[in-house]
Amino acid sequence: MKDADAVRRAHDVFDPLCDKLFARPNVDIGPMFGSEGVRVLGKVFAFVAGRGELVVKLPSDRIDTLIDDGVGSRMEMRGRVLREWMHVDLDHADQWESVMNEAHDFVRSITVRPDRRTAEREDHR
Repeated sequence: MKDADAVRRAHDVFDPLCDKLFARPNVDIGPMFGSEGVRVLGKVFAFVAGRGELVVKLPSDRIDTLIDDGVGSRMEMRGRVLREWMHVDLDHADQWESVMNEAHDFVRSITVRPDRRTAEREDHR
């Protein structure tokens, strides 16, 4: 169930952080789970969910640590726990910038950017 007021409050925090991230190479905005998320190299790494919480993609062991610290919880979708996605509630908005930066770095590190020359060679085959 969507909470419009919580989403608005979350965007009051999220949007300025996105503006900082947009200064980095290959960072933009795109669709994710019915919302708009911030992406690097075309892959979403953070977005605001319908209940006003930040959702980020991080390594599973880092999520375990953040959960142990009481910062958030794993994301669940249709009864399935997503290993590399977590919720961080607005109560922990002071953590949002650091986890968004970590999520950016993580997703950038696991996203392969095709070499243009390789792509051009494949186009000519």
